[in-house]
Amino acid sequence: MKRLAIFASGSGSNAEVICEYFAQRSDIEVSLIFTNNPMAGVIKRACRLQIPVVFFDQKTFYHTGKIQQILQNEGIDLVVLAGFMLLVPPSLVKAYPNKMVNIHPALLPKFGGKGMYGQFVHEAVINAKELQSGITIHFVNEHYDEGNIIFQATCDIQPTDTVGDLEKKIHALEHAHYPRVIEEILNKQ
Repeated sequence: MKRLAIFASGSGSNAEVICEYFAQRSDIEVSLIFTNNPMAGVIKRACRLQIPVVFFDQKTFYHTGKIQQILQNEGIDLVVLAGFMLLVPPSLVKAYPNKMVNIHPALLPKFGGKGMYGQFVHEAVINAKELQSGITIHFVNEHYDEGNIIFQATCDIQPTDTVGDLEKKIHALEHAHYPRVIEEILNKQ
């Protein structure tokens, strides 16, 4: 059985969609959800889905090997970032080469990097008067949003679209594609 670990810092809508996508599978499971935010909405979602949650702080994440040890002890095959706000330390990236993925709410390489998440990305896209936006699923490396791109999907932006309108379009793309792309990556391992 292939085992996933999801890292999330926020509401956890992508994490929930991923968990539900694999819920009835006998060959793939979401084993753990990690969060650095004790107030994250993903915690309630994980409890409802009966998936164990691992809490950690920045000191633990950056200055100990505890997270990597938990991942290895649990036999995690793929680490999935889903709204995770911290830069992954190089030691963890090296432990999971091409086995750690992230989703970004824009078409990289545009609108990526430190501070470019959630509504900040959508505001930047709207302010740049882009005609399209979308999602990028990529492998994680030592830099924000610079890993090799695995998949992109686009949506059109109407002149009347607000940040909220664009956010809804992006969420729809994330929910439609992220679980499927994760499955494809696992099937290639």
